Amino acid sequence: MGWNDWSPKLGLKCASINSCDSLQPDPTNPQTAEKNSVSIVELLKQSNSLLPHVVLASTLLAIIFPPSFTWFTSRYYAPALGFLMFAVGVNSSEKDFLEAFNRPAEIFTGYVGQFVLKPLLGYLFSIISVTVFGLPTAIGAGIALVSCVSGAQLSNYATFLTDPQMAPLSIVMTSLSTASAVFITPLLSLLLIGKRLPVDVKGMVFSITQIVVAPIVAGLLLNRFFPRICNAVRPFLPPLSVLVTALCVGAPLAINIESVKSPFGLAILFLVVAFHLSAFISGYILSGFIFHNSPDVKALQRTISYETGMQSSLLALALANRFFKDPVVAVPPAISTVIMSLMGFSLVLIWGKSKRG
Repeated sequence: MGWNDWSPKLGLKCASINSCDSLQPDPTNPQTAEKNSVSIVELLKQSNSLLPHVVLASTLLAIIFPPSFTWFTSRYYAPALGFLMFAVGVNSSEKDFLEAFNRPAEIFTGYVGQFVLKPLLGYLFSIISVTVFGLPTAIGAGIALVSCVSGAQLSNYATFLTDPQMAPLSIVMTSLSTASAVFITPLLSLLLIGKRLPVDVKGMVFSITQIVVAPIVAGLLLNRFFPRICNAVRPFLPPLSVLVTALCVGAPLAINIESVKSPFGLAILFLVVAFHLSAFISGYILSGFIFHNSPDVKALQRTISYETGMQSSLLALALANRFFKDPVVAVPPAISTVIMSLMGFSLVLIWGKSKRG
C-alpha cells in the first residue's frame, strides 16, 4: 500500500442545527482523542496528493520572488534526493528489489526508452529549434544535451506515489542508466552535438552511492530491524517529501531565472514541453506494445513513461555550465528541470485519480 492509497475520513454529520451541539466530540474522551490522532496521521499520509499543486506553487514563487529559493544551492540537491530515496526504502523490502532484478526485459525496455527514444526526440527538437524557430545553435545543443543524460531520481519517487510495487524496478532502471551514463552521455553528446563531454566516473559512482544506494539501504534496514521506529516516522515522510520536492523544483528555476527570462525563453519553453511530452508518451506506448499481455501492463507503462520522460536535468545543467562557453546552452536544461518535474507529478495526480476511479 502506498502513501496515496489512504483516504482520510474527516468531519461529522449533524442531524440538524439544533442537535449538532449534542454531537460535538468530547476532547476528554479517550476514543475522541484517538480518532483525532488517527485523523492527523491520515492527513499527513494524504499530503502526497498535494504534490502537483505544491510543485506548481513553488514554480510560480520561484518566478515571482526568486530569493525564496536561491538559498537552496546545488550542495543541497544530493541530500534532498537522498531523503526521497530513504522514504522509498522505508516503505519497501529487500524482496522487492530482488524481484525487480528478475525482470530483465522490463529493465532493458526502460533503458531503450532512456538512451534510444529520448536522444532521438532530443535530436529532433534540437533541429526544429534551429530550422523552424530560428533559434541559436546553442539552444539546440542545450535541448540535445538534456536528452543525453541519465534518468532522474524524481522518476523513482513519482513511480512510488503512483505504483508503489514498481518503485524498486524504477530505482534499478534509474541506477543502471546513471551508472552507464559515464560512457553513454559522452558518446551521445558527440553524436548529437559534435562535442565530447568528459564525465567524472568517480563522481558518478559516488553520486549513485550517496543519492540512491546508501539512503535506500538505510531505509530498508530501519524497516527490517526497527519496525517501531519505522512506523513512528513513516507518517511524517510524505509532507517532508513534498517540501523537499518543491525545493528541488523551485531552486534551479530561481537560480537560473535570468536565463529563463531571456528573449528566447518562450520558444524554448514550448520546445522543452513538447520534448518531455513526447518522451512521456513514447515510453508509455513502447512499454504498452511490448508488454501488452502482462498482467501489470498499465503499471509498467506508467513506470517506463516516468523513466523516459524525466531526466537528470541538473546533470545536464552542470555539464552545460562547465563545458560550453556559450551560457545560452544552459537555458534548456534549466527550464527542463522545472518542466519535467511539473509534468511528471501532474501525471502522478492524473494516474492516481484514474486508479481510484
